[in-house]
Amino acid sequence: MHTPGYKARKWAGNILFYAVSISIAVFMFLPFFWSLMTSIKPSEEIFSLPIRWFPSSISWEHYRTAFTTVPFGLYFWNSLVLAIGGVIANLFFGSLSGYAFAKLNFRLNKPLFMVLLAAMMIPGIVTMIPSFYVLKNFPLIGGNDIFGSGGNGFMNSFWGVIIPGASGSFAVFFMRQFFMTLPTDMMEMARIEGCKEFRIFWNIYLPLTKPALATLGIFTFQAGWNSFLWPMIVLNDPEKATIQMGLKAFSYNYQTDFGPMMAGALIAIVPILILFLVLQKYFVQGIAFSGTKG
Repeated sequence: MHTPGYKARKWAGNILFYAVSISIAVFMFLPFFWSLMTSIKPSEEIFSLPIRWFPSSISWEHYRTAFTTVPFGLYFWNSLVLAIGGVIANLFFGSLSGYAFAKLNFRLNKPLFMVLLAAMMIPGIVTMIPSFYVLKNFPLIGGNDIFGSGGNGFMNSFWGVIIPGASGSFAVFFMRQFFMTLPTDMMEMARIEGCKEFRIFWNIYLPLTKPALATLGIFTFQAGWNSFLWPMIVLNDPEKATIQMGLKAFSYNYQTDFGPMMAGALIAIVPILILFLVLQKYFVQGIAFSGTKG
């Protein structure tokens, strides 16, 4: 039987836990709240002192400015195409490679997986110049001859953005960890029945990985949607610019128009927010199961 002192300490511990959790949540929410309030404030109140956390009147002028300054609809579509293309490529190639590492016994399985883990530790900025050189000098693409010269290769095309990340190291590792949790009995029985290896992967194992696919899809979509530096390097045509590239239009001559920029930034997060809300059940399951077996 618990003593009154024990109950008091338990209540105090719970109060402290919730107080710290609420404080962290408020601290993390403040930047989003400030962006939201800035997007609907009149321009003269954005940097007024003392700070106005709430606008004196709601103004939608910043949203109108955001859509009239840059073609946000076109940029939104370009970002959507790139993000969805990256998701499809990573889900297919990542799950295919993850299945091979988890379920197929071949001679270089473990050494290649170690190389994969090592590749995950290399910062993307290190491979940016080699990736640019390979894509620009790809043979027989974009006007290049068989030796990779004379044209632009994959430069200034959506493929130049999608291909380098079509099968990321994280995608392969993540799917491999999930496939490791699935039993091998189904695979052995299917082989006895004469199923080919790809059919075993596609018809038997892949449907069981919906939580992992949803989780990986959210991560990949978010990375592709928020990508800025690589699309800016590859895509020189303004008609192919992404929504993240479009946001820099509000910063010019060492000045930033914060109202329209905050409005554009809030519009940019809507697809990711919707995707997470729709797939959050699978997201939690994927995170829970992906690391249960090494």
